[in-house]
Amino acid sequence: MKILVTGGAGFIGSHTLVELNAAGHDTVVVDNLSNSNRKSLERVAELTGKEIPFYEVDIRDRKGLNRVMEAHHFDACIHFAGLKAVGESVEKPWEYYENNIGGTLTLLDVMRHHGCKNIIFSSSATVYGDPAIIPITEECPKGHCTNPYGQTKSMLEEIMMDMQKADKEWNIVLLRYFNPIGAHPSGRIGENPNGIPNNLMPYITQVAIGKRKELGVFGNDYPTPDGTGVRDYIHVCDLAAAHVCALKAIIRQSGIGIYNIGTGHGYSVLDMVKAFIRVNGVDVPYSIKPRRAGDIATCYCNPAKAKAELGWEAIYGLEEMVRDSWNWQKNNPNGY
Repeated sequence: MKILVTGGAGFIGSHTLVELNAAGHDTVVVDNLSNSNRKSLERVAELTGKEIPFYEVDIRDRKGLNRVMEAHHFDACIHFAGLKAVGESVEKPWEYYENNIGGTLTLLDVMRHHGCKNIIFSSSATVYGDPAIIPITEECPKGHCTNPYGQTKSMLEEIMMDMQKADKEWNIVLLRYFNPIGAHPSGRIGENPNGIPNNLMPYITQVAIGKRKELGVFGNDYPTPDGTGVRDYIHVCDLAAAHVCALKAIIRQSGIGIYNIGTGHGYSVLDMVKAFIRVNGVDVPYSIKPRRAGDIATCYCNPAKAKAELGWEAIYGLEEMVRDSWNWQKNNPNGY
């Protein structure tokens, strides 16, 4: 299949390109490079032995997207492009709604006018809000999202479901990611945040390599085994593989599929710190800070539906996640 990958130069996008090319798919990347690096695509070409056609186009740019669509006949789109920092979204809600929702509406409109109605959307566990049940199944009702980033994911899910209801030619897979960490085992591609990391693992690795003094752990009084927040961390290569399985589902079935993409295991912040220190033999100083507004105590999934319907399950464990995260950071101390 020929796949348009929006946001393909980013963390999850670059790893998914490797998996897609290994599975025999042809890929074309659209990315505005606002929170990614073109060098990631050079590294993907190095890993796959295949040049990836790349267009520096913003998904809000209708003319630019039309040019890409006219140059290629796409069978499907995997849509990663979007702003993704929870804290920043609280400070800049307009920018998040305008970019994530406005951009996706433009993308969907261009796709349908070019007869491409198969899309895999990178959604998020944030759509569950403070989840009503743990572990979270896809039947768990969507909750009140505690930040604009989560709201954009939830709203876009609703928009796509409405579009499919009105036009049965659309085949849509919504993948609700939990917490992707790790890096390609080669150490050639990985997470490369701009400025201060928003996520736990790149912050841990930056402390470990000496770029930051210590890790701030936000809250140690949650109702969890050690008082710190519990999350479902998943290796980015496992997450990437889920998209290849989702493409097979799009071929087999029509309509809408919604899947949790996680391991089904919850690890606390301190579990992650201790595992990182144990596996890599590197110290990570940390201090306890007040809770962050909007954070919840526990969030992990039941991934059984993805296994049953997509034939996908996570194969990497916690040790590989922290090992590969450190391997990327120590080999690329300043990112790309």
